[in-house]
Amino acid sequence: MIAPTTHWFLFSSHDSVLFRIAANPGCTIEEVAEAMALTRDFVTRTMADLSRAGVLFVRANGSQAQYSVKLDSAFLHPAAKGYTLGDVLGNLVEQGQLLMASTH
Repeated sequence: MIAPTTHWFLFSSHDSVLFRIAANPGCTIEEVAEAMALTRDFVTRTMADLSRAGVLFVRANGSQAQYSVKLDSAFLHPAAKGYTLGDVLGNLVEQGQLLMASTH
């Protein structure tokens, strides 16, 4: 039997970028773009959306900004009403941080 091909993903592009930032607090646009094989422009637009939604901390560091997720922010999806980003991403973030630490 041939395994079916999946043409969808659990997370949207915005969710994927948000997860990447949550697992790598203090990252830059360039770091996210490179790690996710996305264009800098796409990541910039996505991070601007997330920033306007109030789910990112942005810290100026010289000519670059560093980003972190506000894990106490509400998860902005009707199915997750009443949950924070920390509630939804907590275990994923923890595992991502462990994975990132083991690869450095």
